[in-house]
Amino acid sequence: MRFATETAVVFAREVRPQLRNPIGLVFGMAQPVVFLVLFGSLLSGLAWGGGDTAWQWFVPGTLIMMGLSGTISAGYMLMTEMSGGSLDRMLVTPISRSAMLVGRTGKEALLLLAQSALIIVVVLPFGFELHLVGAVVAMLLLAVIGIGLGAFSCALAVLARKQESLFYVVQQTLLFPLLMLSGVLLPLGTAPSWMRAVSRVNPLTYVVEAERDLFAGHLSGTAVLHGVASAVGFAVVGVLVGARAMRRASD
Repeated sequence: MRFATETAVVFAREVRPQLRNPIGLVFGMAQPVVFLVLFGSLLSGLAWGGGDTAWQWFVPGTLIMMGLSGTISAGYMLMTEMSGGSLDRMLVTPISRSAMLVGRTGKEALLLLAQSALIIVVVLPFGFELHLVGAVVAMLLLAVIGIGLGAFSCALAVLARKQESLFYVVQQTLLFPLLMLSGVLLPLGTAPSWMRAVSRVNPLTYVVEAERDLFAGHLSGTAVLHGVASAVGFAVVGVLVGARAMRRASD
């Protein structure tokens, strides 16, 4: 109960500025919407991944891509608070470091869900077929992976707190391979064998496959099971690593 209360306190602290400025949600979804409208319309006559339309293929992938680029901003915000001194005031409170991390990344996950819901509404008139139950489960899975990504981003921010440029270098170096090796943008069925082998050790690959199955209305199956296990495992490891990093921040 104490952990839940402390997490709620941190979450409220983080989300309150966003509620005062909801227009940020609209601007946050502008780039993914442009990407979807352009690519989806351009490739609408093609079939992807076992007969899926371009919209069924690109919408789940774009949401994952948005989750990658959005939730890792948790680390950027943490660096801002460390350099400004506001984090020091939080660290002297009795709130647990894990609660600080989960509350902070929970805010990023909430924003991701809100932006994802808006994007789905926008693409419905273009031919995206919505399976409501599958979409809800897919969104929850997206929030779980978002918490893990945000936690790893916070851990990186703490490690790079004395050299801020290192944060951006490492982040951008890892972001592109994660995207390409997960099948977010293009199917990996025709990729070289070495690339397919590497993609199988990328936890994001299984989440992308599960997202596409869920948005297609398939609530069970190996892909969904593997995606849920991968997302939960990634989030748990991310929170453990991030909480340990937050404890280091107070040293």
